[in-house]
Amino acid sequence: MDASCLFCRIVAGEIPASVVHETAETLAFRDINPQAPTHVVVIPKQHVADAAALSTEPELAAAVLAAGAAVAGAEGLDGGYRFVFNTGPGAGQTVFHAHLHVLGGRALTWPPG
Repeated sequence: MDASCLFCRIVAGEIPASVVHETAETLAFRDINPQAPTHVVVIPKQHVADAAALSTEPELAAAVLAAGAAVAGAEGLDGGYRFVFNTGPGAGQTVFHAHLHVLGGRALTWPPG
């Protein structure tokens, strides 16, 4: 755990979150600034800086993806959904703890806009 990390503090119960799914390895909660009608953030409970670092932990990465799929199913995103990892400040990562955004509930066009 990184005591200065927002997501580590959520995992520790120090900061409240609207939890929608939890496993031994992951925690999923509603994003406080949703970019779609359904916007859930899935994190590994273990502190990992970003998706590149998560890629070196294949079992943990698989757990995060499986939790994302479980969230999509529970949220009724049968018509489709998007998984997004932002890695690094240039990609818009603002919390430096790997996290998967699960987005859905409307048509998601590409490029976004």
